[in-house]
Amino acid sequence: MANRWLRPEVYPLFAAVGVAVGICGFQLVRNICINPEVRVSKETRAAGVLENFAEGEKYSEHFLRKYVRNRAPEIMPSINSFFTDSTRN
Repeated sequence: MANRWLRPEVYPLFAAVGVAVGICGFQLVRNICINPEVRVSKETRAAGVLENFAEGEKYSEHFLRKYVRNRAPEIMPSINSFFTDSTRN
């Protein structure tokens, strides 16, 4: 049975599923540990709705969002400009 699933053709599938599980795990741990709206302990859940706008802003404005905010929404800018440049023949 192991030879049926551990063939080299199946490795990319395992890698893709592994990356997806890793991303989901990262997001789960990130939300549980540092999200200001998630409260795990009973004492903090009893507090109800908190007015912690500064903490929420700090959570939502993370490094990656600040980094890409002023950049053009292109994945490969040089290729995009090559094909959209109207001055070339």
